Amino acid sequence: MSEDKKVAVKKVAVKKVADKKVADKKVAVKKVADKKVAVKKVADKSLQSVLAPHVTEKATMVADKLNQIIFKVKKDATKIQVKEAIEAMFKVDVENINLLNVKGKTKKASRNTMGKRADWKKAYVSIKAGQEINFTGE
Repeated sequence: MSEDKKVAVKKVAVKKVADKKVADKKVAVKKVADKKVAVKKVADKSLQSVLAPHVTEKATMVADKLNQIIFKVKKDATKIQVKEAIEAMFKVDVENINLLNVKGKTKKASRNTMGKRADWKKAYVSIKAGQEINFTGE
């Protein structure tokens, strides 16, 4: 009788160990899958942070003299997100980024009321010498 109990205990112990190994493998696979999804979401958010190039007389002078391009970006965009987006979209190496909050102008809406334009953010993106971003598509 005691030998039967020992055999039964060993079988139960072996089964628990086998179940634990299978459970560990499932968890490991799930963690890897979660990491891939998380990386993809970050890339999508950074690509959406850049809205448009900001083309003005001052922007073209800065582009010629300092090899910088100015972009309109979302209000909550960070330097890292803007850098990832510019490098991914235009295949250039970004050296430096300066972000600037632009306050909206107060304008007269009608005879008695004042209105305000929306605040926005712009990014001065410095790219490495010898590289350029072409917006014309040529």
